[in-house]
Amino acid sequence: MGGWYAEHAAGTGRAPALWLLVGFAVAFALTRAVTRRIRAARERPVPAGAPRRQLLRDVSIGGVHVHHQVWGMVLLLVAGMLQFRYAPGTPWTEVLALLFGVGAALVLDEFALLLHVDDVYWAAEGQRSVDAVLLTLVLGGALLLGTSPIGVSRDDASSGWELTLLVVAHVGFALVCAVKGKLPTAMVGLVVPLVATVGALRLARPTSPWARRRYDERRLARARQRFDRYDARVERVRDLVGGRPT
Repeated sequence: MGGWYAEHAAGTGRAPALWLLVGFAVAFALTRAVTRRIRAARERPVPAGAPRRQLLRDVSIGGVHVHHQVWGMVLLLVAGMLQFRYAPGTPWTEVLALLFGVGAALVLDEFALLLHVDDVYWAAEGQRSVDAVLLTLVLGGALLLGTSPIGVSRDDASSGWELTLLVVAHVGFALVCAVKGKLPTAMVGLVVPLVATVGALRLARPTSPWARRRYDERRLARARQRFDRYDARVERVRDLVGGRPT
């Protein structure tokens, strides 16, 4: 394990990104486990007159429920400022990256609350938090394994013009994905060219600007059928990862 880490993580300069991703994934998993336990305990019936005992409970200060995104913002600010100011190097850079990942997970786990400016954590709208976390994990993993944030590097081209054409084509495919209503595909596709290419060639989401302008009734029916099945699968994954909404 040590040899693999030294060769593929520390030796390539990817160790901070690896620890950030580890901190993010572990913190999200633990946070959801805790919040689901709190929810289950809150919904468990209690005999009349008996006190409700909970080992895990929401944090309140002065009667105000302090959401865990607050602690996440604090961690993000502290880790970011320390890294930018001191750039301490190994192993402290990795420690700060881990803390940054933990803070990012705590914030994005309540992304829907920030988006709706309302406590929708267990509502259907709260599943947007799960979407944000899963998308971040995919993007983080792709960037960790890849070499370029746009999926194309100088090694892929023999000249400056060829590189420019590759970048324009790649970004163009990602933009087509976005216009087709597939924003997650577009974002992942910016890092992984194959994802953008396949997403641009396949059917658009039926509610997208692309479908409304270019599809006849037959193609719209095909798109609705495909995305109904796709959305059902995504919903099952959301419920499995984040818990079923109320």
